[in-house]
Amino acid sequence: MKAVGQERWFNAGSIGQLPSPLIHRAVVTADQMRQIEARIFAAGMPVAALMEKVAGLIAQWIRAHFPQSTFPQIGVLAGPGHNGGDALVVARELHLNGYRVQVHAPFSRLKELTEQHARYAASLGIPFVENVAALQDCNALVDGLFGFGLERDIEGDLAETVATLNAWPQPKISIDLPSGLQTDTGAVLSTALCATHTLCLGLWKRAFFQDEALPYLGEVELIDFGIPTADIEAVLGQSPVVQRLTSEAAIARLPLPRPPATHKYRVGHLLLVAGSRQYGGAAFLAGLGARASGMGMVTLAVPESLRGPFHAQLPEALILGCPETETGAIAHLPDSLDLDKFNAIACGPGLSRQAHTAVDQVLASGAPLLLDADGLNLLADQGAAATLSKRTAPTLLTPHPGEFKRLFPEIAKQQLEAGSAALAAAQASGAVLILKGGRSAIASPQGQLWYLAASTPALARGGSGDVLTGLAAGLLAQSAQNPDQATEGALNAALSAAWWHAQAARAAAKERSVLGVDPLTLTQFLDPTLAQWLQN
Repeated sequence: MKAVGQERWFNAGSIGQLPSPLIHRAVVTADQMRQIEARIFAAGMPVAALMEKVAGLIAQWIRAHFPQSTFPQIGVLAGPGHNGGDALVVARELHLNGYRVQVHAPFSRLKELTEQHARYAASLGIPFVENVAALQDCNALVDGLFGFGLERDIEGDLAETVATLNAWPQPKISIDLPSGLQTDTGAVLSTALCATHTLCLGLWKRAFFQDEALPYLGEVELIDFGIPTADIEAVLGQSPVVQRLTSEAAIARLPLPRPPATHKYRVGHLLLVAGSRQYGGAAFLAGLGARASGMGMVTLAVPESLRGPFHAQLPEALILGCPETETGAIAHLPDSLDLDKFNAIACGPGLSRQAHTAVDQVLASGAPLLLDADGLNLLADQGAAATLSKRTAPTLLTPHPGEFKRLFPEIAKQQLEAGSAALAAAQASGAVLILKGGRSAIASPQGQLWYLAASTPALARGGSGDVLTGLAAGLLAQSAQNPDQATEGALNAALSAAWWHAQAARAAAKERSVLGVDPLTLTQFLDPTLAQWLQN
């Protein structure tokens, strides 16, 4: 087992050998995985040999994580296909290494290779049990009922078996995917096994990045069994359309290194339009996120009644008091304010729905623009795709699922998985999109899609999104220094900010627990977390 930063994978290669970058980041559909496997088999790799290799790695992983001295008895669930074949080879290898193994194979008809492994396992004296209840006393269970490509619901006796297994407390290790999850959408096919560990084989499947699947996956790890890079590129290309956002990629897109001879006006001037009398805290949190980004200057436009308090809270910011409505919202931005002089504008946190004129003003500007919260809701009132298509400067949107439905109702009606929905919206609107969730999806208008690899439920706190807005906007202001690279800068800001925000939350949760990561604490972990990553 190796690690790249905090990202775990189990490698078939030699000690110290890094995986192919494509293996580490590519995300495939079931059909793409079949195409890649077909190329491997067509080149001469016997199916049986690959099964032995993969299952041997799984058995090796189990021995390392569930040693025989502590977990002497292992139950194995074997399905009718090659996932079941993998499970039977695992059963054999564990048996030969001293584990007491029992197998439950609830199907009368098996694929030929799976049937051969079942016969051989039985010849070694491994008991096959007809009733799953016989596995209840096992110390751990291996789920090899179904792998990738399952499309039909789990019903009848098999559904009862899954329900029984889910009620048991022992660790459950799923091979490739927990049985019952659809490979591309992560949808639960009537029922699914709740794994404590899932060993994804070869390449990441889309299901691993779907919020619906997360309760079933447990801890996930990639089993790298050495797929040739040429076969991956033949199916996915050298730069796959859909990728897992790795730490290396996110760090590489930060505005680093900074030129040694520079000053505050050369490292980004951000205009942050935020806050109302009722929601002043959102503007403050966004300002703290922007501060952490390292941008050179921030002008904070708030209702006039908030101008005084913000001078003390953000002493480095230029505080611009704006005319306000009777309810304490920004009525409009000052007519004397030249919006096009800013390297980027962020608009929305705590704004309220009464600030429609201010949103219209920033939409009409020629500066790169980030919209969040009520900035998104007011955009939705005008029709997001049609309005954004008129903008010449890059736009970055950061909706949660509810805001996304209001912004892109026709796309939302299609009930696509999150990544596909984000990609459709990005292409329809011309905006870079962060569709926030347990595994956020980041999409570009050029048809590229990234899934955020790791996050934490500690971010399920009001105000966490405001911090992300400020952080992303500050990076956007720095990345937009070169107008010729403004579009790429918006994408860079989205990818780096989403990753950085999640990593800071993970670091805070490790120290404070998932219950202790309030938004202010989150801002305090942003810069120390990045510094630690940069030192690795």
